[in-house]
Amino acid sequence: MEADRDELARFFATVLPHLNEVQRRVVAGAMAITLGRGGKSAVAEASGMSRNTVIKAEREVAAGIEPSVRQRAVGGGDIKAEEKQPGLLEALDELVAPGTRGNPMSKLRWTSKSTANLADDLVRQGFTITDDTVGRILKSLDYSLQAPSKQKEGTAHPDRDAQFVYLNGEVDAFFATGDPVISVDTKKKELVGEFSNGGKEYHPTGEPTRTKTHDFIDKDLGRAVPYGVYDLANDEGWVSVGDTADTSAFAVEAIRRWWHQMGRQRFPQATRLLITADAGGSNGYRVRLWKVELAKLAQEIGLEITVAHYPPGTSKWNRIEHRMFSFISMNWRGRPLVSYRTIIELISATTTKKGLTIQAEEDLNYYKTGTKVTKTELATVPLTPHDFHGDWNYTIAPSNFR
Repeated sequence: MEADRDELARFFATVLPHLNEVQRRVVAGAMAITLGRGGKSAVAEASGMSRNTVIKAEREVAAGIEPSVRQRAVGGGDIKAEEKQPGLLEALDELVAPGTRGNPMSKLRWTSKSTANLADDLVRQGFTITDDTVGRILKSLDYSLQAPSKQKEGTAHPDRDAQFVYLNGEVDAFFATGDPVISVDTKKKELVGEFSNGGKEYHPTGEPTRTKTHDFIDKDLGRAVPYGVYDLANDEGWVSVGDTADTSAFAVEAIRRWWHQMGRQRFPQATRLLITADAGGSNGYRVRLWKVELAKLAQEIGLEITVAHYPPGTSKWNRIEHRMFSFISMNWRGRPLVSYRTIIELISATTTKKGLTIQAEEDLNYYKTGTKVTKTELATVPLTPHDFHGDWNYTIAPSNFR
Protein backbone atom coordinates (compact mmCIF):
# COMPACT_ATOMS: atom_id res chain seq x y z
CA MET A 1 0.00 0.00 0.00
CA GLU A 2 2.87 2.34 0.86
CA ALA A 3 4.48 1.56 -2.50
CA ASP A 4 1.22 2.43 -4.26
CA ARG A 5 1.10 5.79 -2.49
CA ASP A 6 4.69 6.54 -3.45
CA GLU A 7 3.98 5.61 -7.05
CA LEU A 8 0.89 7.84 -7.09
CA ALA A 9 2.88 10.72 -5.64
CA ARG A 10 5.57 10.27 -8.30
CA PHE A 11 2.88 10.28 -10.98
CA PHE A 12 1.45 13.61 -9.84
CA ALA A 13 4.90 15.12 -9.31
CA THR A 14 5.74 14.29 -12.93
CA VAL A 15 2.46 15.27 -14.58
CA LEU A 16 1.00 18.24 -12.69
CA PRO A 17 3.75 20.81 -13.41
CA HIS A 18 2.91 20.52 -17.13
CA LEU A 19 -0.83 21.13 -16.73
CA ASN A 20 -2.95 24.22 -16.28
CA GLU A 21 -5.56 24.48 -13.51
CA VAL A 22 -8.44 22.84 -15.40
CA GLN A 23 -6.24 20.01 -16.65
CA ARG A 24 -4.97 19.32 -13.14
CA ARG A 25 -8.54 19.01 -11.88
CA VAL A 26 -9.45 16.66 -14.72
CA VAL A 27 -6.50 14.38 -13.97
CA ALA A 28 -7.14 14.47 -10.22
CA GLY A 29 -10.88 13.82 -10.61
CA ALA A 30 -10.37 10.98 -13.07
CA MET A 31 -7.77 9.36 -10.82
CA ALA A 32 -10.04 9.63 -7.78
CA ILE A 33 -12.84 7.88 -9.69
CA THR A 34 -10.43 5.19 -10.93
CA LEU A 35 -9.17 4.44 -7.42
CA GLY A 36 -12.69 4.13 -6.02
CA ARG A 37 -13.20 4.05 -2.25
CA GLY A 38 -10.65 6.27 -0.51
CA GLY A 39 -9.55 7.68 -3.84
CA LYS A 40 -10.22 11.31 -3.02
CA SER A 41 -8.07 11.20 0.11
CA ALA A 42 -5.29 9.33 -1.67
CA VAL A 43 -5.24 11.81 -4.55
CA ALA A 44 -5.29 14.81 -2.21
CA GLU A 45 -2.36 13.43 -0.22
CA ALA A 46 -0.33 12.43 -3.27
CA SER A 47 -0.93 15.56 -5.33
CA GLY A 48 -0.81 18.18 -2.59
CA MET A 49 -4.20 19.50 -3.71
CA SER A 50 -6.82 20.22 -1.07
CA ARG A 51 -9.41 17.52 -0.50
CA ASN A 52 -12.20 19.96 -1.33
CA THR A 53 -10.58 20.63 -4.70
CA VAL A 54 -10.32 16.90 -5.40
CA ILE A 55 -13.97 16.39 -4.43
CA LYS A 56 -14.96 19.20 -6.80
CA ALA A 57 -12.79 17.72 -9.54
CA GLU A 58 -14.33 14.28 -9.14
CA ARG A 59 -17.84 15.75 -9.43
CA GLU A 60 -16.88 17.69 -12.55
CA VAL A 61 -15.41 14.61 -14.25
CA ALA A 62 -18.35 12.44 -13.23
CA ALA A 63 -20.77 15.02 -14.65
CA GLY A 64 -18.91 15.04 -17.95
CA ILE A 65 -16.61 18.05 -18.05
CA GLU A 66 -16.38 19.65 -21.49
CA PRO A 67 -13.08 20.57 -23.20
CA SER A 68 -12.35 24.26 -22.71
CA VAL A 69 -9.69 26.81 -23.47
CA ARG A 70 -10.04 28.23 -19.93
CA GLN A 71 -6.87 28.05 -17.85
CA ARG A 72 -8.59 28.57 -14.49
CA ALA A 73 -11.83 27.64 -12.81
CA VAL A 74 -14.71 30.12 -12.90
CA GLY A 75 -14.14 32.50 -9.99
CA GLY A 76 -10.59 31.23 -9.61
CA GLY A 77 -9.13 34.71 -9.92
CA ASP A 78 -6.49 36.24 -12.15
CA ILE A 79 -2.86 35.26 -12.45
CA LYS A 80 -0.60 37.49 -10.35
CA ALA A 81 0.78 40.52 -12.13
CA GLU A 82 4.39 39.51 -11.51
CA GLU A 83 3.71 36.14 -13.17
CA LYS A 84 1.99 37.67 -16.21
CA GLN A 85 4.55 40.41 -16.73
CA PRO A 86 8.17 39.20 -16.91
CA GLY A 87 10.61 41.70 -15.51
CA LEU A 88 8.10 43.40 -13.20
CA LEU A 89 9.77 42.29 -9.97
CA GLU A 90 13.18 43.37 -11.20
CA ALA A 91 11.86 46.76 -12.33
CA LEU A 92 10.15 47.34 -8.98
CA ASP A 93 13.28 46.39 -7.06
CA GLU A 94 15.31 48.85 -9.15
CA LEU A 95 12.85 51.61 -8.30
CA VAL A 96 12.80 50.82 -4.60
CA ALA A 97 16.51 50.19 -4.07
CA PRO A 98 17.69 53.83 -4.32
CA GLY A 99 15.19 54.84 -1.63
CA THR A 100 15.79 51.84 0.58
CA ARG A 101 17.17 52.49 4.04
CA GLY A 102 19.91 49.92 4.04
CA ASN A 103 21.10 47.20 1.73
CA PRO A 104 18.06 45.77 -0.14
CA MET A 105 19.53 42.26 0.19
CA SER A 106 19.83 42.44 3.97
CA LYS A 107 17.50 41.27 6.72
CA LEU A 108 16.31 44.80 7.46
CA ARG A 109 14.34 46.47 4.69
CA TRP A 110 12.45 49.74 4.53
CA THR A 111 11.31 52.12 1.80
CA SER A 112 10.07 55.70 1.93
CA LYS A 113 8.53 55.74 -1.57
CA SER A 114 4.76 55.60 -1.82
CA THR A 115 3.01 52.78 -3.67
CA ALA A 116 1.22 55.30 -5.90
CA ASN A 117 4.48 56.83 -7.11
CA LEU A 118 6.03 53.42 -7.66
CA ALA A 119 2.99 52.28 -9.66
CA ASP A 120 3.16 55.42 -11.81
CA ASP A 121 6.85 54.80 -12.54
CA LEU A 122 6.14 51.18 -13.53
CA VAL A 123 3.26 52.20 -15.81
CA ARG A 124 5.60 54.64 -17.55
CA GLN A 125 7.91 51.69 -18.17
CA GLY A 126 5.10 49.83 -19.91
CA PHE A 127 3.79 47.63 -17.09
CA THR A 128 0.14 47.35 -16.07
CA ILE A 129 -0.10 47.67 -12.30
CA THR A 130 -1.96 49.48 -9.51
CA ASP A 131 -0.66 50.91 -6.25
CA ASP A 132 -2.48 48.16 -4.30
CA THR A 133 -0.60 45.52 -6.29
CA VAL A 134 2.69 47.30 -5.65
CA GLY A 135 1.92 47.22 -1.91
CA ARG A 136 1.17 43.50 -2.03
CA ILE A 137 4.39 42.70 -3.90
CA LEU A 138 6.52 44.81 -1.57
CA LYS A 139 5.00 43.07 1.44
CA SER A 140 5.80 39.67 -0.09
CA LEU A 141 9.39 40.83 -0.55
CA ASP A 142 9.58 41.70 3.17
CA TYR A 143 9.57 45.45 2.65
CA SER A 144 7.93 47.66 5.25
CA LEU A 145 6.21 50.49 3.39
CA GLN A 146 5.43 53.94 4.76
CA ALA A 147 2.36 55.81 3.64
CA PRO A 148 3.11 59.24 2.16
CA SER A 149 1.52 60.96 5.16
CA LYS A 150 3.88 59.18 7.56
CA GLN A 151 7.27 59.94 6.05
CA LYS A 152 8.34 62.24 8.88
CA GLU A 153 9.33 60.17 11.88
CA GLY A 154 9.89 62.89 14.43
CA THR A 155 12.80 65.23 13.82
CA ALA A 156 14.63 63.93 10.75
CA HIS A 157 18.35 63.68 11.44
CA PRO A 158 20.47 64.46 8.35
CA ASP A 159 22.37 61.16 8.78
CA ARG A 160 19.25 59.07 9.35
CA ASP A 161 19.34 57.12 6.10
CA ALA A 162 23.11 56.79 6.21
CA GLN A 163 22.80 55.21 9.66
CA PHE A 164 20.32 52.67 8.32
CA VAL A 165 22.80 51.78 5.59
CA TYR A 166 25.59 51.46 8.16
CA LEU A 167 23.44 49.42 10.54
CA ASN A 168 22.50 47.02 7.76
CA GLY A 169 26.14 46.64 6.82
CA GLU A 170 26.94 45.64 10.40
CA VAL A 171 24.08 43.13 10.42
CA ASP A 172 25.28 41.55 7.17
CA ALA A 173 28.85 41.35 8.44
CA PHE A 174 27.81 39.53 11.61
CA PHE A 175 25.53 37.16 9.69
CA ALA A 176 28.42 36.37 7.33
CA THR A 177 30.59 35.16 10.22
CA GLY A 178 27.77 33.36 12.05
CA ASP A 179 27.86 35.69 15.03
CA PRO A 180 24.62 36.60 16.84
CA VAL A 181 22.57 39.69 16.02
CA ILE A 182 19.81 40.72 18.41
CA SER A 183 17.20 43.46 18.43
CA VAL A 184 16.28 44.76 21.90
CA ASP A 185 13.64 47.03 23.36
CA THR A 186 11.20 47.52 26.22
CA LYS A 187 7.59 46.62 25.48
CA LYS A 188 4.83 48.87 26.79
CA LYS A 189 4.35 48.56 30.54
CA GLU A 190 1.18 46.65 31.42
CA LEU A 191 -1.16 46.95 34.41
CA VAL A 192 -1.28 43.68 36.33
CA GLY A 193 -4.67 42.67 37.72
CA GLU A 194 -8.27 42.34 36.62
CA PHE A 195 -8.11 45.13 34.07
CA SER A 196 -9.60 45.21 30.59
CA ASN A 197 -7.16 44.37 27.82
CA GLY A 198 -7.83 45.55 24.26
CA GLY A 199 -9.38 43.01 21.90
CA LYS A 200 -11.87 40.16 22.10
CA GLU A 201 -11.85 36.42 22.64
CA TYR A 202 -14.57 33.78 22.46
CA HIS A 203 -16.76 33.12 25.52
CA PRO A 204 -20.21 31.61 25.95
CA THR A 205 -22.82 34.19 24.98
CA GLY A 206 -23.58 36.53 27.86
CA GLU A 207 -20.58 35.40 29.91
CA PRO A 208 -17.76 37.89 29.27
CA THR A 209 -14.77 38.07 31.57
CA ARG A 210 -15.52 40.52 34.37
CA THR A 211 -12.91 43.25 34.82
CA LYS A 212 -12.56 46.37 36.92
CA THR A 213 -14.42 49.48 35.87
CA HIS A 214 -11.46 51.83 36.35
CA ASP A 215 -7.80 51.31 35.47
CA PHE A 216 -6.33 52.44 38.77
CA ILE A 217 -3.02 50.71 39.39
CA ASP A 218 -3.08 47.88 41.93
CA LYS A 219 -0.49 48.89 44.51
CA ASP A 220 0.30 45.26 45.35
CA LEU A 221 0.69 44.07 41.76
CA GLY A 222 1.93 47.24 40.07
CA ARG A 223 2.95 47.30 36.44
CA ALA A 224 4.77 44.62 34.48
CA VAL A 225 7.89 45.80 32.63
CA PRO A 226 8.67 43.46 29.71
CA TYR A 227 12.12 43.79 28.13
CA GLY A 228 12.64 41.76 24.98
CA VAL A 229 15.56 40.28 23.07
CA TYR A 230 14.94 39.07 19.50
CA ASP A 231 17.41 36.78 17.69
CA LEU A 232 17.19 37.83 14.02
CA ALA A 233 18.88 34.72 12.62
CA ASN A 234 16.75 32.13 14.42
CA ASP A 235 13.41 33.94 14.82
CA GLU A 236 13.56 33.36 18.57
CA GLY A 237 12.94 35.70 21.44
CA TRP A 238 13.45 36.18 25.15
CA VAL A 239 11.41 38.42 27.45
CA SER A 240 12.32 39.32 31.01
CA VAL A 241 9.34 40.63 32.95
CA GLY A 242 10.25 42.94 35.81
CA ASP A 243 8.11 44.71 38.37
CA THR A 244 10.22 47.70 39.40
CA ALA A 245 11.67 50.00 36.72
CA ASP A 246 13.01 49.97 33.19
CA THR A 247 16.66 50.71 33.92
CA SER A 248 19.83 49.94 31.99
CA ALA A 249 20.76 47.33 34.58
CA PHE A 250 17.41 45.61 33.97
CA ALA A 251 17.88 45.79 30.19
CA VAL A 252 21.37 44.27 30.25
CA GLU A 253 20.23 41.60 32.70
CA ALA A 254 17.62 40.56 30.12
CA ILE A 255 20.36 40.24 27.49
CA ARG A 256 22.46 38.27 29.96
CA ARG A 257 19.61 35.83 30.61
CA TRP A 258 18.97 35.46 26.87
CA TRP A 259 22.62 34.58 26.32
CA HIS A 260 22.78 31.99 29.09
CA GLN A 261 19.36 30.45 28.35
CA MET A 262 19.30 30.60 24.54
CA GLY A 263 22.13 32.43 22.80
CA ARG A 264 25.06 30.39 24.08
CA GLN A 265 23.49 27.17 22.78
CA ARG A 266 22.65 28.72 19.41
CA PHE A 267 26.06 30.35 18.89
CA PRO A 268 28.68 28.17 20.63
CA GLN A 269 31.51 29.51 18.40
CA ALA A 270 30.59 33.18 18.72
CA THR A 271 33.30 35.72 19.51
CA ARG A 272 31.17 38.84 19.23
CA LEU A 273 27.59 40.06 19.58
CA LEU A 274 25.73 42.80 17.69
CA ILE A 275 22.92 44.64 19.46
CA THR A 276 20.54 46.86 17.49
CA ALA A 277 18.67 49.21 19.80
CA ASP A 278 16.59 52.38 19.88
CA ALA A 279 18.29 55.72 20.40
CA GLY A 280 16.49 56.37 23.67
CA GLY A 281 15.11 54.66 26.76
CA SER A 282 17.10 52.41 29.08
CA ASN A 283 19.28 51.34 26.13
CA GLY A 284 19.75 54.82 24.65
CA TYR A 285 23.05 55.92 23.15
CA ARG A 286 23.35 58.77 25.64
CA VAL A 287 22.78 56.60 28.72
CA ARG A 288 26.08 56.07 30.51
CA LEU A 289 24.79 53.26 32.72
CA TRP A 290 23.84 51.26 29.60
CA LYS A 291 27.48 51.25 28.47
CA VAL A 292 28.79 50.46 31.94
CA GLU A 293 26.44 47.49 32.31
CA LEU A 294 27.33 46.24 28.81
CA ALA A 295 31.02 46.36 29.74
CA LYS A 296 30.29 44.13 32.72
CA LEU A 297 28.38 41.73 30.47
CA ALA A 298 31.15 41.64 27.85
CA GLN A 299 33.71 40.79 30.52
CA GLU A 300 31.45 38.10 31.99
CA ILE A 301 30.55 36.25 28.77
CA GLY A 302 33.82 36.91 26.91
CA LEU A 303 32.21 38.44 23.82
CA GLU A 304 33.03 41.66 22.05
CA ILE A 305 29.77 43.63 22.06
CA THR A 306 28.94 46.02 19.24
CA VAL A 307 25.93 48.32 19.49
CA ALA A 308 24.27 50.01 16.51
CA HIS A 309 21.46 52.39 17.44
CA TYR A 310 18.53 53.31 15.25
CA PRO A 311 18.57 57.03 14.44
CA PRO A 312 16.46 59.26 16.71
CA GLY A 313 12.78 59.24 15.80
CA THR A 314 12.82 55.85 14.02
CA SER A 315 12.07 53.46 16.86
CA LYS A 316 9.11 51.94 14.99
CA TRP A 317 11.58 50.33 12.57
CA ASN A 318 13.17 48.32 15.37
CA ARG A 319 12.89 44.71 14.22
CA ILE A 320 11.65 43.43 17.57
CA GLU A 321 8.56 45.64 17.34
CA HIS A 322 7.00 43.91 14.34
CA ARG A 323 8.69 40.52 14.60
CA MET A 324 7.94 39.76 18.25
CA PHE A 325 6.12 42.39 20.33
CA SER A 326 3.24 42.69 17.86
CA PHE A 327 2.55 38.96 18.08
CA ILE A 328 2.66 39.00 21.88
CA SER A 329 0.05 41.77 21.89
CA MET A 330 -2.17 39.80 19.52
CA ASN A 331 -1.82 36.65 21.61
CA TRP A 332 -3.01 38.22 24.85
CA ARG A 333 -5.59 40.65 23.48
CA GLY A 334 -8.89 40.43 25.26
CA ARG A 335 -7.34 38.63 28.24
CA PRO A 336 -6.89 40.39 31.58
CA LEU A 337 -3.27 40.12 32.72
CA VAL A 338 -4.27 39.07 36.22
CA SER A 339 -0.84 38.00 37.43
CA TYR A 340 2.82 37.89 36.45
CA ARG A 341 2.47 34.15 35.94
CA THR A 342 -0.31 34.80 33.42
CA ILE A 343 1.88 37.29 31.57
CA ILE A 344 4.79 34.84 31.45
CA GLU A 345 2.59 32.01 30.17
CA LEU A 346 0.95 34.16 27.49
CA ILE A 347 4.30 35.44 26.24
CA SER A 348 5.78 31.93 26.20
CA ALA A 349 2.76 30.62 24.28
CA THR A 350 3.22 33.18 21.49
CA THR A 351 4.15 31.58 18.17
CA THR A 352 3.75 32.30 14.46
CA LYS A 353 3.32 30.17 11.35
CA LYS A 354 6.82 31.18 10.29
CA GLY A 355 8.28 29.60 13.43
CA LEU A 356 8.66 32.32 16.07
CA THR A 357 9.20 30.94 19.58
CA ILE A 358 9.66 32.93 22.78
CA GLN A 359 10.91 32.11 26.25
CA ALA A 360 9.94 34.34 29.15
CA GLU A 361 10.87 34.63 32.80
CA GLU A 362 10.01 36.93 35.67
CA ASP A 363 12.92 39.02 36.89
CA LEU A 364 12.47 39.38 40.63
CA ASN A 365 15.49 41.64 41.14
CA TYR A 366 15.05 45.17 42.42
CA TYR A 367 16.48 47.86 40.14
CA LYS A 368 17.30 51.21 41.68
CA THR A 369 16.47 54.28 39.62
CA GLY A 370 18.54 57.44 39.40
CA THR A 371 21.95 55.72 39.38
CA LYS A 372 24.59 58.25 38.30
CA VAL A 373 27.68 57.42 36.27
CA THR A 374 30.41 60.04 36.23
CA LYS A 375 32.62 60.88 33.25
CA THR A 376 35.52 59.31 35.12
CA GLU A 377 33.61 56.05 35.54
CA LEU A 378 32.52 56.09 31.91
CA ALA A 379 36.13 56.58 30.82
CA THR A 380 37.01 53.18 32.32
CA VAL A 381 34.67 51.41 29.89
CA PRO A 382 36.75 49.71 27.14
CA LEU A 383 34.63 51.34 24.44
CA THR A 384 35.77 52.12 20.90
CA PRO A 385 33.56 54.48 18.88
CA HIS A 386 33.21 53.60 15.20
CA ASP A 387 34.46 56.01 12.55
CA PHE A 388 30.90 56.68 11.41
CA HIS A 389 28.77 58.26 14.13
CA GLY A 390 30.69 56.91 17.08
CA ASP A 391 27.88 58.10 19.34
CA TRP A 392 25.45 55.67 17.64
CA ASN A 393 27.91 52.90 16.78
CA TYR A 394 30.50 51.57 19.19
CA THR A 395 32.18 48.36 20.31
CA ILE A 396 32.91 47.29 23.90
CA ALA A 397 35.79 44.87 24.42
CA PRO A 398 35.57 41.94 26.87
CA SER A 399 38.63 43.18 28.78
CA ASN A 400 39.03 43.59 32.52
CA PHE A 401 36.60 46.18 33.80
CA ARG A 402 36.55 47.48 37.37
